[in-house]
Amino acid sequence: MVQLTLPKGSAPKKGKEWPKPERSKNVRKFKVYRYSPEEGGNPRWDIYHVDMDDCGPMILDVLIHIKNKIDPTLAFRRSCREGVCGSCAMNVGGHNTIACTKGWDEVAGSVISIAPLPHLPVVKDLIPDLTNFYAQHAYVQPYLKTDTPEPEKEWRQSEEDRAELDGLYECILCACCSTSCPSYWWNGDKYLGPAALLQAYRWLIDSRDEGTGERLDDLEDPFKLYRCHTIMNCAQVCPKGLNPAKAIAKIKHMMVERVA
Repeated sequence: MVQLTLPKGSAPKKGKEWPKPERSKNVRKFKVYRYSPEEGGNPRWDIYHVDMDDCGPMILDVLIHIKNKIDPTLAFRRSCREGVCGSCAMNVGGHNTIACTKGWDEVAGSVISIAPLPHLPVVKDLIPDLTNFYAQHAYVQPYLKTDTPEPEKEWRQSEEDRAELDGLYECILCACCSTSCPSYWWNGDKYLGPAALLQAYRWLIDSRDEGTGERLDDLEDPFKLYRCHTIMNCAQVCPKGLNPAKAIAKIKHMMVERVA
């Protein structure tokens, strides 16, 4: 197995272990990544013992329980709690997911690890810096581009053409796919990544869009598109069951077709 050495100052150290709740019979152990730029130094793993009879069924419920009843300094993002906003994306038990739809009983092992999305700068604790991720999403211009004069009411689309967008428009920009991709780890500054390219394909095949040539020109680059090696991590971790690798392959096919 490949052995990776983290840069000096990046390797998490052993942190604080909080006491077990008294008179609790159903307790699980959680190892949570902690980092505060104000404190400086290496990140750490803090250990929390949670009474599962006093906690909701999801990983997000565990984090809210820890913050409300054990350690109010814990920082993480959350919003909808319905799996539609992507705010609570993180790495649970070694797999990227969204905490609000991931049940703690779905994670095997005596200790459940919870960490921020991998290979991104950490703002604090479980909060990654998504600045570059959102900039890449903006780069693909995820909106309708037309030259035809705007209609009086709406841009019409057949049911068949609308069905072509299924499996693409559902992306919630959680970044689980991009941060699970080794190609994105090593070339995240130049490779757009699975999430942005899935969005690019969504607009490339929209029957109402008239910017196909311009969009393909913007992706014609050794890194922006072609760093995808179809490893398929993106499809395995997507909490919405989407397949970014398939969309990327179809973009490559469109590139070949327009040259032929």
